[in-house]
Amino acid sequence: MTVAGRGPGRTERLVLPGVLTAEQAAETVAGILAVQRADGAIPWFRGHHLDPWDHTEAAMALDAAGEHERAEAAYRWLARHQNSDGSWYAAYPDTPDGVAADRPTDRGKETNFCAYVAVGTWHHYLATGDETFLDQLWPTVYAAIEFVLGLQQPGGQIGWKRAAPDDGGALVTDALLTGCSSIHHALRCALAIAEHREDPQPDWELALGWLRHAIRHHPERFLDKSRYSMDWYYPVLGGAVTGAAAKERIASGWDRFVVPDHGVRCVSPNAWVTGGESCELALALWAMGESDHAVRVLRSIHHLRAADGLYWTGYVFDDDAIWPRELTSWTAGSLLLAVAALGGDEPTVQVFGGERLPTGLDPDCC
Repeated sequence: MTVAGRGPGRTERLVLPGVLTAEQAAETVAGILAVQRADGAIPWFRGHHLDPWDHTEAAMALDAAGEHERAEAAYRWLARHQNSDGSWYAAYPDTPDGVAADRPTDRGKETNFCAYVAVGTWHHYLATGDETFLDQLWPTVYAAIEFVLGLQQPGGQIGWKRAAPDDGGALVTDALLTGCSSIHHALRCALAIAEHREDPQPDWELALGWLRHAIRHHPERFLDKSRYSMDWYYPVLGGAVTGAAAKERIASGWDRFVVPDHGVRCVSPNAWVTGGESCELALALWAMGESDHAVRVLRSIHHLRAADGLYWTGYVFDDDAIWPRELTSWTAGSLLLAVAALGGDEPTVQVFGGERLPTGLDPDCC
């Protein structure tokens, strides 16, 4: 097993003038580690639930910080708790004994939650070079992607979820643009793993092409969630919209969602900015070559930083009020990942920059 170094060569990637000093970065990493349970699970905060997507984002931040053993523990938790159909439930409680698999708090199975393990697994491999880990997590990734693609619709979009048994357990075929954009990213990472293992997945390549085509050209195939900033920037962050089209998309929504010196609105026109959306927009800006704008966005949310190095979820600027009163591991994780990308951390650059990720097959028709 080959494991990349953990010393200053790694942690210096988490220093960004005006955003994070070395001491502040160490505090933020320590804050996430304090939330992580001994079994590897990373809830939103202690006593709250965890979901597979945000759990993975926090684990990726730990890898960016050089905490590879703790990140691996997070992925092993996912492997142990995967359902037989390749899915995970949407939410698990943070229980004192750590036993959560048999009593999830939300038994729905959301497709973008399930797909994201591929992004984290590939990021961890790039950070560590651990072939054994990649071999052992491949069945987990494979099953998750097969579950997700089982909900792909004829138009290329992927259905939102399988409902919880209490709600009938039906497939919800309506598609979310944000979720599908995240799945687009996850499919590219899954194909990178398959390519590395010399295990071709042509069906995945075609599915990726159809999904990208739907995101780029058929907004009518998705539920209208245009009030949410994620629907604005996620097609760029997920790598489906690039180049001039990405810049046009971001420019078209900038004044609607970006609040100078405060951050990014979660929902327009609400006077509520959130750290997670702000950091993800910064990551999308970096990916499209707008690093200066990305840094300005990250600097604008310093007011969300708490004394322990974690970050408040959001701020209502009309009322000058922190809301909700939650210091979430995934908000801190998103900030560390954005800083890591801007600092040139190679695994993070490869995963979110997209240049080295497979692009799939383009569909023959429109």
